[in-house]
Amino acid sequence: MNFRNYFLVFGLICFIGLSCGEGGSTESDSSGSKETASKDGGDGSSLMEIDGKLFSIPSPIQTALLIKDVGSNYNMDLLNRPQNIDLYSTSFSKGINLGIYGADLGYVTIYEQTQDAIGYLTIIKRLAHDLGISGAFDISLLERFEANLGIRDSLLSLVSDAFRASDSYLKNNQRNDIGALVLAGGWVESLYFSCIIAESTHNDDVISRIGNQKSTSNNIIQLLMPYYSKSDYTSFIDQLIELNEVFKSVEVTYEYKEPEVDAANKLTVINSVTDVRITDEQLKDINQKIRIIRDQLIN
Repeated sequence: MNFRNYFLVFGLICFIGLSCGEGGSTESDSSGSKETASKDGGDGSSLMEIDGKLFSIPSPIQTALLIKDVGSNYNMDLLNRPQNIDLYSTSFSKGINLGIYGADLGYVTIYEQTQDAIGYLTIIKRLAHDLGISGAFDISLLERFEANLGIRDSLLSLVSDAFRASDSYLKNNQRNDIGALVLAGGWVESLYFSCIIAESTHNDDVISRIGNQKSTSNNIIQLLMPYYSKSDYTSFIDQLIELNEVFKSVEVTYEYKEPEVDAANKLTVINSVTDVRITDEQLKDINQKIRIIRDQLIN
């Protein structure tokens, strides 16, 4: 078994929820390029159901792919330090950082940094064990990842299978709280990556990906709100609500166009167009707030 695939599937399963963002630019942009996605949701999304509600959450693996595609070099300083694991003693801190480290693992895997991936994989396994959710990892998917190495569309379809396996495990074992924390942690880290790269490159696609988190910001809050009364959650949710207030002023419009379905490969080609309008000031505010949130979660 190729080590790279072993890291990849653990990272993908840790992400739990999946979704692709659309391309765009800082002030106004329409992206009509085709995107390939799994069949489970539009624009590469899979939907997570908690307490009868459906949520679409972006995948850090998609953000990592975009960051690499725009030409950004590998930078380990972006990641949560492996030694920080000793700081996490509560279920909240372990769950949220399982998501953060999962996003980090996806990042190092995309850049094929094998030694760094070994370290992050070890951390993820330890946190999953501590939280009692080791069974969420469906190792049987490894062979299929190995066979489809280098075929991005096929890997995205397999990610969907990983989502269903881990989502089913957490729901069947009544661990929705941990599932929500992992999703939130992965999303925070992914948005943090995007903001750092946008600040240094001013890349339109990355900036548009940030603007497209408007609906996700609200979804994350809704996922966590049932646990608001718990002391560890309260401050975090309040900060997310402040961040969401900034997102509310970002303009995102969506023009639906009929997708092309490849039933044989369980893939959907998205032809719809998204227009994102996000000002420099809004981008700056999102950047500042996500840095504060992320810093408090990892330290």
